[in-house]
Amino acid sequence: MVGVEQGSNILFSDFEHGGEMWAGNGPRKLETPVTFATGFLTPPSVHVSVSMWDLDKRTNARADIAADDITETGFQIVFRTWGDTRVARMRVDWIAIGEVRHDDDWDV
Repeated sequence: MVGVEQGSNILFSDFEHGGEMWAGNGPRKLETPVTFATGFLTPPSVHVSVSMWDLDKRTNARADIAADDITETGFQIVFRTWGDTRVARMRVDWIAIGEVRHDDDWDV
């Protein structure tokens, strides 16, 4: 059986309080854990994509988004930026596709 889980995560909203992604400079990294609702039998394939970003128009737009540390129970969303890029807000959507248990599965 193949199962699918999906979700949406607001990673940060740093412009409101002068957070690192908005006020910082140079290499910056944020890891956000995601836990699957039901889990998978083996680590699933995970795709992440930016669904909303709010960037300062006066700086270059630099962003890297990835899924890392994928297990049967969850994964990490990893967001990176660098240089003088100022990111106010970021939302990421994700989808996981993998093997799940079926009611007809049983062990002997």
